[in-house]
Order: sequence, then C-alpha cells, then structure tokens
Amino acid sequence: MTEQATGAPHPQPRPRSGGQSAPEHVTGAQSLIRSLEEVGADTVFGIPGGCILPAYDPLMDSTRVRHVLVRHEQGAGHAAEGYALATGKVGVCMATSGPGATNLVTPIADAHMDSVPMVAITGQVVSDSIGTDAFQEADIVGITMPITKHNWLVTDADDIPRVIAEAFHVASTGRPGPVLVDIAKDALQAKTTFSWPPVMDLPGYRPVTKPHAKQIREAAKLITAAKRPVLYVGGGVLKAGATAELKVLAELTGAPVTTTLMALGAFPDSHPQHLGMPGMHGSVAAVTGLQKADLIVALGARFDDRVTGKLDSFAPHAKIVHADIDPAEIGKNREADVPIVGDAREVIADLVQAVQKEHSEGQRGDYAAWWKDLNRWRETYPLGYDRPEDGSLSPQAVIERIGQLAPEGTVFTAGVGQHQMWAAHFIQYDKPATWLNSGGAGTMGYSVPAAMGAKAGLPDRTVWAIDGDGCFQMTNQELTTCALNNIPIKVAIINNGALGMVRQWQTLFYNQRYSNTVLHSGPDDVNPAARGTRVPDFVKLAEAMGCYAIRCEDPADLDKAIEEANSINDRPVVVDFIVHEDAMVWPMVAAGTSNDTIMAARDVRPDFGDNEDD
Repeated sequence: MTEQATGAPHPQPRPRSGGQSAPEHVTGAQSLIRSLEEVGADTVFGIPGGCILPAYDPLMDSTRVRHVLVRHEQGAGHAAEGYALATGKVGVCMATSGPGATNLVTPIADAHMDSVPMVAITGQVVSDSIGTDAFQEADIVGITMPITKHNWLVTDADDIPRVIAEAFHVASTGRPGPVLVDIAKDALQAKTTFSWPPVMDLPGYRPVTKPHAKQIREAAKLITAAKRPVLYVGGGVLKAGATAELKVLAELTGAPVTTTLMALGAFPDSHPQHLGMPGMHGSVAAVTGLQKADLIVALGARFDDRVTGKLDSFAPHAKIVHADIDPAEIGKNREADVPIVGDAREVIADLVQAVQKEHSEGQRGDYAAWWKDLNRWRETYPLGYDRPEDGSLSPQAVIERIGQLAPEGTVFTAGVGQHQMWAAHFIQYDKPATWLNSGGAGTMGYSVPAAMGAKAGLPDRTVWAIDGDGCFQMTNQELTTCALNNIPIKVAIINNGALGMVRQWQTLFYNQRYSNTVLHSGPDDVNPAARGTRVPDFVKLAEAMGCYAIRCEDPADLDKAIEEANSINDRPVVVDFIVHEDAMVWPMVAAGTSNDTIMAARDVRPDFGDNEDD
C-alpha cells in the first residue's frame, strides 16, 4: 500500500507547473474553486444554499473537482472523514451558512477527536450583516473554535487562495485534524485576482516531527531492560504511515503489541505478537498485558478512558514511554517517564536504530516468562461467542462471516455500539486503512456516509458498512446519494430491534428495565398493527432509495446472502440481518472501574493465578 494510502500527510500546496502561475481576473468564488483544484482536492461532499451558492456556479465548470450532492450536511462531514481515512488525503465538505454550517458540527467534532484531516468550507452572510442575526446567520467560527485545529473567517476575496492553502496545510500536518473556512457571501461575489501558490502566513504553527535523540536512547534502554514490555499502538501510527516501521520494531524487540480501536490494521491481527485490542471491550490478553506490564511504549496513543479504565489503577507497575506528535497529549492523563515529541514514523524508525545499537552492545530483553503468561491468557480467555439457543442469527457470526467472505482489500466502516465492538473483534484487519470508525466521539450515524466517502475515494475497493438498526436510522438517506452517484457500498444492518449497547447496560446495571431502547415497538396506545412489527421495513426503505435489498434471518441463509451482496457492484446493497436481541459484547470492563475487574464473559472473571507484585 502506498505511503499516502496509510495516512501519510497530504503534501503542502504547490503549483502544478512548478512555478508561480500568472494572475487571473476572477471572482472570489472562482478563486475558491481554483484553489481547491491546486491543493489537489478531487472530491467535495456538500449541499448548496444561499450564502455558499456563488461557489457552486464555478464548481459546475470544474473538471478536476467532483461534487457529491449529499442529503444532509452531517452526511457530507462523515463522508469527508471516510474519504480522508481511506485515501490518506484531506477530506472536504461544503455547506451554506446557519443551519447548513451547524449541521457540520458533529462530524467536525468527530474528526477532531479522531485526528482526521478535513477542511470544512461554509458560506457566511455578507460582511455588513455579520453580527446582526441576519437570516441564516450563525457564528460558525465561534461555534467550532474548540473542535478545530484552526478556523478562518474570510471577508476579503483576495485572501481566499492563501487561506485555502493554509487550511489544507494545517489540516494535514502535525497532528491531523479538521479546520473550517467560513467565507462571507460578498467575498465570494467580489472581483479579485488568482495566482498560485500563495504565500502562507502561519508564524506560530511549527509542528515538531523529529524526536530528540536523547529521549530515543532512553526509551531503547528501557525496552531492552524491561521484563514485561507492551507496545501500546494508537491511531497516530496509521496517520503517520508508520505501519512498516512498527512491524520492524515489534519483531526486533519481540515485545507484544496491542492496537487500539483507532489503530486496528496498524499491526496485523494475524501476527503472533498481536494481543488484540485493549480497553473496555478489549481482549483479556491485551487488557491484562497492559495492567501487568513493567513498561508501556505508547506510540501515537492518548491513554483515553476507554483504554485505561479507572486511571489511577491503570498499569500500576509500568514505566511509560509516550511518543506523540501532539505535545499536549503527553502527560495529560498519565505521566511519562520518557516523553518523546515527534512524528510516529520518525520516532519508530529512530527507535529501531537505537534498539539495534543496544543489541549490538549485548543489551537484549528476555521476555520468555512474559510470553508464557501472555500465551496462557490468550489460550484460556480467547474471544468467542455463544450461538443463540433458539436457532436465530448470531450477530457475531454475521459479522465474522462478512469479514471471511469479503474480497481482498475490503474497507470496513462501523457505526457505534455493539456491532462496532463485534466488528473490531471478529473481522481480521491485517492492512492499514481498512477499518474506519468513530472512536473518540462515538457518533451514531457515522457508518453509511463514511462508507460512501471511502468508496468515492477508492472506487475499485469493496466497502462494507457494518451498522446497527439504531445508527442506520440516523443517516440512511445517504444511500440515495450513493445510488445516484454510482457509489455502490454494501451495508449490513445488524438488526436486533434495539439500541443494543444501551440495552446491554440496562441488562447489567439497571435491572433489565429497558427504558426507551426498543426500536420496533411503541407505547401501548399506538396502533396495535404497528406494534411488534419491523418498522421501518429496511428492505422496502432501501429499495425506495435505489438500492438492492436482502433480508436474512436464518443462519442457513447467511453465506448465500453475503455472497449475493458481494456479487452486486452496480448499485448499493443493503442486507437486513435479523439477529438475536440478547447478544452481548464481551469481554467488558464496567465504566469507571479498574481494568483488573475485566469480565471475560457474563459472571466469568479471569483467574490469572499469579502474583501481581512480581
């Protein structure tokens, strides 16, 4: 896979001819579209409206920028995220002022939490009306300030090329993330000149990419001296395109590897050194490995609460090496013994050399006893699931078979909840940029539009959206967008008739009082004919939006349904899998508790049979 496809930063804006282009007399709107062409934006997801409308006129004439007309601005934002994560380029979404812009807030926040390079372009009311509560005015710059790397309000058409160049540079360098460019309507309508490249003016923006050599040497010494090390790999390794370097480091050291929900595919799931995913629903071996480690080497990870559990009880015996390109993350949740600021690819490459030097001097870690423990935990508490006794479909089996029958190179997206965790566990990810999900924000409705964006960016790859029936009902209208724009994604609805993860918590912590989590029935005074039925009928709904639709509720038909879906590539396909409603996600660490309390299954607490103070 290419460097860019694994999440390497997008190149800085530059002229395609290699020199300064001659000034062109254009409108601000034309300048915007020309700027997008020059930074290499080939796909924009959006919806026109009054204040952004001037930009849509020259967009119609562009042969280098494809616009995908979505059905909701949230869909545009998640599609831009999916495009960015799948291709390694900057995703672009566009909306008008007021409600159009505020509908982008959720995907912008999502991209900010998950470090996704995205540029959101919004129209704004004319300059003289800003601050007057004009029709469809919203202070989107102020609203998004906490959830963007940076944002700009443009009121002068002459500034458009520079701001667009800066926006793409900021979004894609350092720790990637979303930026917003809000452009007043009169700036889009005004006359200006366009030439490329502009001179960027970002005096305070200087991301550190090269790690400090002394810190690298200290980290290498700790690695070779440790008895129970773990490489704790986060999404930053994918963003840096550092997967090849990570494999070299892991095999050189012989240390076990855990990959977070955001890092699945950064290290092959099938590799014998891979312990699985850590965290609230992580594998027993991964969670326990971190808890009992004497050294954690965190690479592009942020010690978030879903991984650490109760923070003051996390990995009590471990020294911490923490490498991240964002210095604000280091020491934020867990103090680092060796802090390393730098790009993950450069950090890992330097660590490889430093560890090799330690080895050449006779310093080599002995992890035999450690691996004996880890392998015992893996073998005793593997991931698994029970088949429903009533013969209905197991949701885990559905997702597992989708992964097994998927063509080589398939990209998977997931919504949020039980199906997300099952997709993380029961599909094998051996390549980067094949697993896209909403990790930090946990955004329901992410999957379908993210799959649309991924497929738009990688039209030759199969893209499966694994979605829950709750998540699907938030953004399924984007299937119309897919059908009309030749974006043939495949959607698996894991339909248990409930908000599954919330229902699981109600089962475990609220005495099985299922308050407002059942999706397929209503109060007793509702028309009896509607109660207990599948409302909506996802097959009819999908067909109404131009998709091919299948319903599967018999385990005997599972492979046939998946293979039929895989064989259809001229339109979107939706498969409504009717699954058992009581299936749960295991392992599990209850929120706010120590990772030491991990449950391998319901009422099954692992017995590690060792002395934690060893």
